[in-house]
Amino acid sequence: MSQFADDTKLVHMNLPGTHDACTWSYTPDVQKSLEHYTGPLPDSAIFRCQQHSIFQMLNEGIRVFDLRYAWNPGMDTIGFYHAQALLAPTTRMEDVLFGLYTWLERHPNEAVLVSLNYEPAEGRSNDARLQEALYRILTSSLAKRYWVQTRGKLETLGEARGKLTLLRRFDFDLLPAHLPERIGIHLDPRHWTINGKATELVYNKEENHIAYIQDNYRIPPSPDSNPSWCIDKKFGVIVKHLGDATNPNLHADQLYISFSSAAFRTEEISLVPRAYALGLEENDTKTKGINERLLNWLTDQQGKRLGIVLLDFYDAVPGLVEAIIGPRIVSRT
Repeated sequence: MSQFADDTKLVHMNLPGTHDACTWSYTPDVQKSLEHYTGPLPDSAIFRCQQHSIFQMLNEGIRVFDLRYAWNPGMDTIGFYHAQALLAPTTRMEDVLFGLYTWLERHPNEAVLVSLNYEPAEGRSNDARLQEALYRILTSSLAKRYWVQTRGKLETLGEARGKLTLLRRFDFDLLPAHLPERIGIHLDPRHWTINGKATELVYNKEENHIAYIQDNYRIPPSPDSNPSWCIDKKFGVIVKHLGDATNPNLHADQLYISFSSAAFRTEEISLVPRAYALGLEENDTKTKGINERLLNWLTDQQGKRLGIVLLDFYDAVPGLVEAIIGPRIVSRT
């Protein structure tokens, strides 16, 4: 990011990110060791979306992290989940944030965006105590050194350097009135369309700031569906949304968020997240995955604004992160 001018708006930048970033260490052995917390779960491959640590992700150019949280067992600390899967019962949100703070100290020209999203499941509660615990983490004296403190605005790169910017996919609706401070971009979960192909979500009504979001993760079953058909369907949704982001005459100063990820469904049991991302072989036929197809598509988009692009298994296709970042983009301010 040192190659970009301070006055570059974050909404004009191409920011590669990782969907469900904390799943990187979720293996069959980890899943088995946590059954006394979760009960039996389906194949761990259904839940795993990454294979590199968060420090590796940072060092390889990832600048947006999708983190899903809920109470850890015992309800004393906040940890990370993917759907029903508990990812690490002793890892606290503070631990991950301390790691990000440390990395930013060493890379003060960089800016990192963190999307926090409550992960509901049976037996969990997004209660007032959880909201207050999260509030305390995000507004501590240490946090105020490392989080951009403005609300409802994505500022320039210069204002975000050396800091975390919060994409707040949760509500603070149960906090007591004496805790008024809020930070970040509130991407209201009540207006975030579940499985949406093209959501328009206003996060700052006064200044008409809108997030355009593609989060189409569950491909509907079809009588003629097969793995190749499903990957084709998801890829078509991605490039439609990214194509809108590249159009300078279409919402050029608004935020674009595109998920390349897709979820397992029982109608196509071979299509776990890794298969969507990297493809698979069936009956001596190779089906290309989303990542390889996306890399090919991006070769014709160099120099264009894409916005935030969230990936699964980004590192398995060399050059994908670099293709998203692209050449230096001149500020439009």
